[in-house]
Amino acid sequence: MTNLLLRLFVKNAEDVSDSRVRAAIGSLSGWVGIACNLLLCLGKGIVGMLTGSVSITADALNNLSDASGSIVTLIGFRVADKPADEHHPYGHARAEYLSGLAVAALILVIGVELVKTSVEKILHPSPVEFSAVAALVLVASIAVKLWMCLFNRNLSKRIGSTALEATAADSRNDCVTTTAVLLAAVIERFLNLRVDGFIGLGVAAFILYSGWNLARDTISPLLGETADPELRQKIVDYIAQQPKVLGYHDLMVHDYGPGQRFASIHVEMDHREDPLECHELIDDMERECLQSHNVHLVIHYDPVITDDPTLTSLKEQVTGLLQAQDSRLRLHDFRLVQGKRHSNLVFDVALPADLRGQEDTIQRAVEQALNKSSDIVYHVVITFDNAAFA
Repeated sequence: MTNLLLRLFVKNAEDVSDSRVRAAIGSLSGWVGIACNLLLCLGKGIVGMLTGSVSITADALNNLSDASGSIVTLIGFRVADKPADEHHPYGHARAEYLSGLAVAALILVIGVELVKTSVEKILHPSPVEFSAVAALVLVASIAVKLWMCLFNRNLSKRIGSTALEATAADSRNDCVTTTAVLLAAVIERFLNLRVDGFIGLGVAAFILYSGWNLARDTISPLLGETADPELRQKIVDYIAQQPKVLGYHDLMVHDYGPGQRFASIHVEMDHREDPLECHELIDDMERECLQSHNVHLVIHYDPVITDDPTLTSLKEQVTGLLQAQDSRLRLHDFRLVQGKRHSNLVFDVALPADLRGQEDTIQRAVEQALNKSSDIVYHVVITFDNAAFA
């Protein structure tokens, strides 16, 4: 069914690198979600009113929130597909994240309202009329939501969309929720236990939990979460394999939404290499990263001295001292500034987040250990970088 819908409504559906195809696939998911959820909401709403079931009505409202979320998702993909302009030079791709945040807000509001309704039913219980029609509607809802889960999961894998992945997870959770609602109706019918209000409260709590998780997942990239480790590894693996590259550091990846990623990195090359050749190689690396990984990469050229035995020996010694304190510590931009009375060792160290606050301890330990084994007085000057950018 998924492939059929893609063939009918998405032109060149296999070319997922095209932003227009991505937008079309996102729109298809939105329209399908709107249609399915409105039908489910209507069916459950009618059955809920006829039977007086709060849990079925709660599940109907959950479908309504899902339909509203599909509308917002649809708008989000449309806006995200807009090209860059004078006021938004990095494009509008973050609109996809904003649409997810709006969906989370809708879910949270409806969840709070359902808590109020369910508590009222618990305090003032009333019998629920169970019928074959109600059971049929709930079973049909489970089947539809299961299909929607598989449908959106397939689409999310095609275009790498966290928004559609969240939609798929929401449909999967709805299957579990509706199964619980059906179970509550059966219990009331055959065991005569008033559990409808409690099940409705459980559905509301589940909606609130899902809304909170969705809000957290969509806020995180907006706040500037770390880049995908797999993407970072692809970039550094490619850089490290290039001729003339001796090392790299300070990789920073900025996410402006799916398909809009900008990055910068420092690349070390021997200072004796022809600068024009290095510049040409850097241009090639930047171009290849854009073509292969869809990342706009800017490379900073760092010439390093490799023919000074004293500098090389000191760098190896300091590296060993850092590794003795914590194996994760890495240095770069190592320089020696010689003076008449003392010499300064100036370098940067990538500091893991859990070692923050220990900068002075690390600096003193390196300096003391270095001076114990040397007739020269060394002052160690360290600039600590965030290890996430190492």
